[in-house]
Amino acid sequence: MNIYKNTIKPAFDFTFALISIIIISPVFIILTLLLLFYNSGSPFFLQSRPGIHGRIFRIVKFKTMNDKKDHNGSLLPAAQRITPIGKFIRQISLDEIPQLFNVLKGDMSFIGPRPLLPDYLPLYNDMQKRRHEVKPGITGLAQVKGRNELEWEDKFKLDVWYVDNLSFLLDMKIFRLTVIKVLKREGIGFKGSSKDKIMEVPFKGNL
Repeated sequence: MNIYKNTIKPAFDFTFALISIIIISPVFIILTLLLLFYNSGSPFFLQSRPGIHGRIFRIVKFKTMNDKKDHNGSLLPAAQRITPIGKFIRQISLDEIPQLFNVLKGDMSFIGPRPLLPDYLPLYNDMQKRRHEVKPGITGLAQVKGRNELEWEDKFKLDVWYVDNLSFLLDMKIFRLTVIKVLKREGIGFKGSSKDKIMEVPFKGNL
């Protein structure tokens, strides 16, 4: 596993990310221009996330919501700020495309536990901290096993199971299931908050 984890997997990530960026560059440019218009000049969403060993990096995604505020200067509810093009982009997971640059840079992998928010690092127990023994991924085992339908504890158990069983065959299985879920639009929805804006979910004790 160490050879695959430390050598083969990073090389595959870099190569496939570079090829993917080149191939989908026309789509990337079109979506960037559309979001420039719909978001009044802000096509990208950047946020700090913990990566391998808890090191903080800046994740980048397409911005699917505008920054409209109410009369008090507070942001409107997320469901009111998502744009029509943003909703479409989310439905087929195109908002994840810019993360290819995170993979190219080495902050992320194609497959791995999804990076959460730094705010939650102090809340992890010893088992949950182990999700940071590998690079975070654009997709992961928890995403193909239920995504938003899973309880938090179940997500972390899947993340740690992935760490302990990391292999090329497992990554290929997760990649295949991800493609199927995207095509079927399973586990993808918008219920008033961003898929990654997990800070809106209240916590009760440890994660």
